[in-house]
Amino acid sequence: MRDRAIELLKELSEAHGVPGHEDAIRRIWKRELSEFSPGSDRFGNVFAETRGKDDSPRVVVTGHMDEVGFIVQMITPDGFLRFRPVGGWAPQTLPAQRVRVLTRGGGLVEGVIASTPPHLMKKEARVRVPEIDEMYIDIGASSAQEATGDFGIRLGDPIAPGTAFTRLSNEDRVLCKAFDNRVGMALTIQSLRDLRGTDHPNLLVGVGTAQEEMGMRGARVAGETARPDVALILEGPPADDSPGGQPSDQQGRLGGGVQIRVFDPSAIMNKALVEFVVGVAESCSIPHQVAVRRSGGTDAAGFQYAGKGCPVVVLGVPARYIHTHNAMIDMRDYVSALHLVQALVERLDASAVSGFTDFLSS
Repeated sequence: MRDRAIELLKELSEAHGVPGHEDAIRRIWKRELSEFSPGSDRFGNVFAETRGKDDSPRVVVTGHMDEVGFIVQMITPDGFLRFRPVGGWAPQTLPAQRVRVLTRGGGLVEGVIASTPPHLMKKEARVRVPEIDEMYIDIGASSAQEATGDFGIRLGDPIAPGTAFTRLSNEDRVLCKAFDNRVGMALTIQSLRDLRGTDHPNLLVGVGTAQEEMGMRGARVAGETARPDVALILEGPPADDSPGGQPSDQQGRLGGGVQIRVFDPSAIMNKALVEFVVGVAESCSIPHQVAVRRSGGTDAAGFQYAGKGCPVVVLGVPARYIHTHNAMIDMRDYVSALHLVQALVERLDASAVSGFTDFLSS
């Protein structure tokens, strides 16, 4: 299980897929789930389903395909690229980081993010973090003509971090870009494959959404297509166990197990569903940690509006340094998340799901 997970995570996380340009992730989805007759909608979300013993309830497991990235905004006469962020970035994480520009022809052009070098700055400017508008990408071109004619770059081309998947000396820990949210995509794909042909008491619908990093846009459309009775949102949420935080505040610790999110500013999770999920984790001895987040948002904010309203919960693999070029996860947390998803799908029958929205029973 772990070897397959690492192989899939490596391919997904290294793939180029910023919001609105998730084609590489869709190709992996189509290949991995070819036996499920995968489909898509007009927004670019992707779907696959597998029937258990019954056609209902409809249980959705979903991750978002996109990663934070950039887009080419301008090409200067001397061949440098000005760019705009697509998704949330902290400017201090960007200088001297490698990126890859995906051209219309499908080629990848390597480059590095830069700004005015320190030796050309006035002394007082050297201690200031430059704004993104002050940065540029150096692709090694000597002119705009070389950038466009020889390299094939056009305005609007997407840009992603140029980071390789790496297993660390602690073999449980891996490092790469885009674990937010290629871990969710890997979990969705593995869950569908592992549960196919089993007697789970529902119709399991896997969904990969587009443009989550631009305001959970794909989830609202996907909810109309998937028509979930309950939705498990699979994510790579921020860990909070690195230096600078208080140990007593840790709700996303690497190695602490799958994170079960109760609340964030974008969505209040269904109370009965959260209690059900925690109960299953406890009864199955699955390592887990419960989180109430002060900030952030996920596709739960979109799926909860599906149909006449859908119970949702977020299950996450905590990741250090999300929305940077190098995030870190612990594979033990990934395995915990996979076990919890499978245990939940095996127990989400019609009686359990109807109970999540029986608000007048007490």
